[in-house]
Amino acid sequence: MANSYTPEEQTILLDLARQTLTAITHHRPPPDIDLNALPLPLRDERACFVTLRFHADGALRGCTGTLVARRPLAEEVVHMTGQTAFHDPRFAPVTAHEVPLLHIEISVLTPPQLLDFRDADDLLQKLRPNIDGVTLELNNRRATFLPQVWENYPDPRVFLSLLSQKMRLGPDAWQDPHMQVSVYQAIIIEEPT
Repeated sequence: MANSYTPEEQTILLDLARQTLTAITHHRPPPDIDLNALPLPLRDERACFVTLRFHADGALRGCTGTLVARRPLAEEVVHMTGQTAFHDPRFAPVTAHEVPLLHIEISVLTPPQLLDFRDADDLLQKLRPNIDGVTLELNNRRATFLPQVWENYPDPRVFLSLLSQKMRLGPDAWQDPHMQVSVYQAIIIEEPT
């Protein structure tokens, strides 16, 4: 998806994430945000994910986010940076000495759209690898993969099987006729590598 944020807006968001990461790992509060001083697009309520990876090898160090817009984007980036650093259940909290070793990526999400499909084969035909992020929902369980995950799992069946397992269900759960599937796109904003 084309990036609709200007270089200045991208820099502001990445600086907010980097400042937040530095502050909270040194046990200080995140930066204050004066929304009125920010460009309008950064004041819009948008859902986003913040991903942290090691510069050296690209290994994941944390990734959390929200699928529903609930606060201005600049505030959501600060909030999600804290969530990713300290509350991704897959990882121990990020420490101050790790901060310089980490690469920050922000995924700004479009509103999710419920996908209408007849059966598993129809679902496979309607998915757009490398374009759509996918959310599966069934019986109060939900999991999502950002569009970037297609790079590691380009086969739609494997992608959906792993997403089903992320929901703590069996690998074929995505074929359940009651499964709800939503798709969304992401605008990727990341630090230079």
